[in-house]
Amino acid sequence: MLDILQPTTVGFVSIVTFIATFAATPIVAKAMRARGITGKDVHKLAKNEVPEMCGLAIIIGLVVGVLACVIVFPAAIRALTAFLGTVLIAGAIGVVDDIHPLGARSKPVLTALASIPIIALRAYVPFPEIPFVGVVRLTIVYPLLIPIAIAVTSNSINMMDVMNGAMPGTVAIIAITAAGILFFLGNVQIGSLAAILFAAMLAFYYFNRFPSKVFGGDTGSLSVGAAVGALAILGRLEAVLLVALIPHIMNAFYGLASVRGLRERREILQRPTKLLDNGLLEASTEKGAPVTLTRLILASGPLGERQIVRSMMILTAISSILAVATYWITVAVK
Repeated sequence: MLDILQPTTVGFVSIVTFIATFAATPIVAKAMRARGITGKDVHKLAKNEVPEMCGLAIIIGLVVGVLACVIVFPAAIRALTAFLGTVLIAGAIGVVDDIHPLGARSKPVLTALASIPIIALRAYVPFPEIPFVGVVRLTIVYPLLIPIAIAVTSNSINMMDVMNGAMPGTVAIIAITAAGILFFLGNVQIGSLAAILFAAMLAFYYFNRFPSKVFGGDTGSLSVGAAVGALAILGRLEAVLLVALIPHIMNAFYGLASVRGLRERREILQRPTKLLDNGLLEASTEKGAPVTLTRLILASGPLGERQIVRSMMILTAISSILAVATYWITVAVK
């Protein structure tokens, strides 16, 4: 009977999350525009003003989704609370950053604090599974690594949120990959968290895709990044999701290395791309321009924004396939 009910349960929490996010996004966008919280769509010739901080709608959707999970999985209250607490703290940091920009060095430190619910509730198993090695006992070290993991996932996904649809599109692929593996493992409770993250990303993508009607802002990208990090820890998919996040981590690593340290986008005068008169984007040739995934994609020649985001999603799909392979390798060495 349980096997029959599980797909219905997962479908229920996913649909509820999708509807909540989809309904909340235009309401939040209208409120942000009314308050003058907007940003220029710099990759378009018109430079349209788009409502910012609409990631609040994603948070609303995830809150509703987690509450639905609590109803159907009351025994998993500790893990569900840890997940939601992590998302809310990261989202609150994003709100502050969107209103009063934080420094490049303070943001990673603050986002690391989003790990507090996971650590405080001990919603983790300090025995990660590493490919070719197997289960590793990290009783003392593991809790110290959790803040680093949340800071890395939060900020790497934040740094990928530069094009219409890039953040929700790529994270949706990662979330559905995580959901598939977790359901295969029989971990329906945490798998449902991955499913509601996928549903929230799908709903937000509708509004954020090209041409974007809303921007998630740091409110959205930091909370979503924290959600991915929490999934990795709660679902014991640390190595798997690290592989799935390769494009995001590569983008962040090259970006930081090329500007020689932690620097806010607002502090970098040179841009990685140049907008042409025909609306296409080309890689910047300016000295000091950061090396990003976008710039690498454009190395072969000018492309439209939709084509760039499509390339990002293809790369994420490939890394997610590699993540599944990583899981099978991990299983094989047991």
